[in-house]
Amino acid sequence: MSAGAMQSKVGNPQVYEDGDQRPHGQHLDHAPGGKAAQHGHNIHDPKDSLTLNNRKDREEAEEREADRQAEAKTVTNPLAPASRQGHEPSRGAQIDAELQAEDEANLERKKQQKGSFGPNV
Repeated sequence: MSAGAMQSKVGNPQVYEDGDQRPHGQHLDHAPGGKAAQHGHNIHDPKDSLTLNNRKDREEAEEREADRQAEAKTVTNPLAPASRQGHEPSRGAQIDAELQAEDEANLERKKQQKGSFGPNV
């Protein structure tokens, strides 16, 4: 075999070199800013902003906000959604409103019967 028999004669040989085809200094498996370092925050470091107390306070505030949002979604007046949109409330909503009014009247009557000895419900 001659020395020329081992090499391709098609095109420029520099095109086929692997180093010329890839960007230098960048790894494809590493996304910048994708994953934080493990144990990035030291919870015992007094200068770290994510101390246990701060985390607890933040989580409690998030829970309170979630509770407020869930409570805001609760419909207290069954006739309100239809009335707000200018429609006549459905028969089911009207029945719900009647039942709710009866329940409130019964609770008020029971409070008056118990007097000051019962729990303030």
